[in-house]
Amino acid sequence: MDAVFASGEATVNKVVETIPSPPTAMAVRRMMHILEEKGQLRRRKSGREVIYAPRQSKGKAGRSALEKVLETFFAGSLEEALAAHLHSRKDGVSDDERERLIALIEQAKREGR
Repeated sequence: MDAVFASGEATVNKVVETIPSPPTAMAVRRMMHILEEKGQLRRRKSGREVIYAPRQSKGKAGRSALEKVLETFFAGSLEEALAAHLHSRKDGVSDDERERLIALIEQAKREGR
């Protein structure tokens, strides 16, 4: 998905060229087919090639994936997930990042979220 998001759309060969240590083109083709079946990709024909594109924006897909991670690993707790992430970061949190997080929390509080 990263390779498809990076270019907006991609053929199997483009994905193989893009990812490090790629599997065979046949394995990538199968994965693209599975992602299409799951509703993550759509495809169109262009001559003899099949071109795949994401069905949703990277931001929307990321939010959906985050929701699944929260439910699967943290029983839906954003607090537990954030705590786990902050404790595992090797480089810590920068002052700017901390300020942005505080501002986001304050904004959510004002908006009743």
